[in-house]
Amino acid sequence: MSKPRSAFYDFEPPEVAAVMELRAKLMIALETTIEKHGWTQKVAAEKCGTTQPRISALLNGKFNDFSLDALVAMTGHLNLDLDLNVKERDAA
Repeated sequence: MSKPRSAFYDFEPPEVAAVMELRAKLMIALETTIEKHGWTQKVAAEKCGTTQPRISALLNGKFNDFSLDALVAMTGHLNLDLDLNVKERDAA
């Protein structure tokens, strides 16, 4: 059984949906890490190499405020391991 596609693929071309899906996953991972450690936005900003307003935007789901590069950089500051799996999707 194949993994269900994200809703991004219902509204965007595949090349755009793929980036949006990766950004969403990274934002969730960052938010989960911040919450797990109980960091304030100020502490999270210091640890992520960014500002408190950027962390506020992240925690408030301001999806369009973040590039894939910026989110990857934040995960690097937190020493989070990234794992990317690439495979062909089943034909719809």
